[in-house]
Amino acid sequence: MANEIEQRLEAAGLIPVLRAKSTTEAHALVEAMMAGGVEVMEVTMTVPGAIDLLKDLRKTYGDRLLLGSGTVTTAAEAVATIEAGAEFVISPSLHLDVVETTLRAGKVSIPGGLTPTEVVTAWRAGAAYVKVFPCSAVGGASYLRALKAPLPEIRLIPTGGVTIATAADFLHAGASALGVGSDLVNPKAIAEGRAADITHIARQYREVIARVRSGSQA
Repeated sequence: MANEIEQRLEAAGLIPVLRAKSTTEAHALVEAMMAGGVEVMEVTMTVPGAIDLLKDLRKTYGDRLLLGSGTVTTAAEAVATIEAGAEFVISPSLHLDVVETTLRAGKVSIPGGLTPTEVVTAWRAGAAYVKVFPCSAVGGASYLRALKAPLPEIRLIPTGGVTIATAADFLHAGASALGVGSDLVNPKAIAEGRAADITHIARQYREVIARVRSGSQA
């Protein structure tokens, strides 16, 4: 089960970080991104009614959307989000009890780490990937490349500062997937009736990922 989840995550290469002020806004964001080909979504615990939103998205989209939970910092939150439909659990920091709980449930654990020590500790604890956060604050793609040099076996997902302009650099630096926030998940666009803008940016991300992975320089 976990292997299948990892394959879908890596194939997609893009994990939008869903933050919204309401369930209605969250649904509009998800619909706009899925129209652009997004197949993975991280629902953060900062969204009001996040557990109910996970359940609703699972009911609405089924297997079409690979759902995960984000900003999970306790084992209890991990259990609740997994029961609501999360197939992977992401944290902004390293919480070994969250990793253990997620693995015990047969799901994919993606804890946060920034320093080499945190990254290695997370990996040895059983993390499938390590979320490098906040990546842009410590050098962006160059920092990711520096981490990958001595730790090539550790699969990293940069988050924080990933944009259309930097996406290719992160991928070339060795990112297994990209955690993308406000550059794509833009509530203001929804409020202003510009959902099509989000759809367009989602397509752009998919095009960048496909181009880099194919080795094209175009």
